[in-house]
Amino acid sequence: MHVSAFVWVVTCAVIIGLFVFDFYAHVRTPHEPTFKESAGWSAVYIGLAVLFGLVVYWQWGGAYAGEFYAGFITEKSLSIDNLFVFVIIMARFAVPKIYQQKVLLFGIVIALVLRGAFIAVGAAAINAYSWVFYLFGAFLVFTAVKLARDAGHEPDTEAKRDSRLVAMVKSKLPTTDVYDGGKMITRVGGRRVLTPMMVALVVIGFTDVLFALDSIPAIYGLTQEAYLVFTANAFALMGLRQLYFLLGGLLDRLVYLSYGLALILAFIGAKLVLHALHENTLPFINGGEHVAVVDIPTSVSLVVIIGVLAVTTVASLIKSRPRTRTPAS
Repeated sequence: MHVSAFVWVVTCAVIIGLFVFDFYAHVRTPHEPTFKESAGWSAVYIGLAVLFGLVVYWQWGGAYAGEFYAGFITEKSLSIDNLFVFVIIMARFAVPKIYQQKVLLFGIVIALVLRGAFIAVGAAAINAYSWVFYLFGAFLVFTAVKLARDAGHEPDTEAKRDSRLVAMVKSKLPTTDVYDGGKMITRVGGRRVLTPMMVALVVIGFTDVLFALDSIPAIYGLTQEAYLVFTANAFALMGLRQLYFLLGGLLDRLVYLSYGLALILAFIGAKLVLHALHENTLPFINGGEHVAVVDIPTSVSLVVIIGVLAVTTVASLIKSRPRTRTPAS
């Protein structure tokens, strides 16, 4: 897949333009989005991702379009797990609801920039060393086991991680515990300090980096094209703000989501190990020769990812639905 520098520049410009539009159209005026607004714009961003996949199909063919869709769905599903942490962070800093959009939008921008660096490093490593797939695969399987084991205890785990990150930010930067409207920086005693809103924004942005440690290797298990990895991440993150308000209290009902994500990560981890064996150059494995193993096509990956998400979502909603009491006779 050949992607020219011009296409990269145009793509980045369009993504930046969408974030700028999002700010001026929805975030600049502080307000709490309604369900209708969140649902409508979530559908718009998902629609844009679908259209982009069609552009990929038109320009580079169905195989790459399938890789983009598989990557986008995976990143979107993993980003839902991020929302649990965002809820904790918003509560931790008592961010007013009318300003939460602003925190989320700028936090997501920071996250995308940092993910871009991760993607570039990952692409360089893959191009230079095929054995990196072994590391990615093993890491994803380890992450899957940890995610499944910690299922149901995420708030406690993330709260501890959040506290450490907050303490680090406050130790390095001048901060205040008092809000000053929607300002990120204010003056206290004649010096500039960060408001709780700015600290929350920084924590959200850098917390996403921790999630990228899982999601970037995962998507490289579906496509080795850096352009598709980046755009799948960009489209998944662009609609995350609307998804935060759309799901709202539904997050607590997705009780089996972690198990589903763990299964997806384990599947992709196994696929990466198989790919590493197929491309093997390590001398202590099969004498440095390629190993004849099953190659899992993108179509199968798509079916597995969508199937697991559908089953875990339906099972979660059935498990957490309100129980009606039978009247006493």
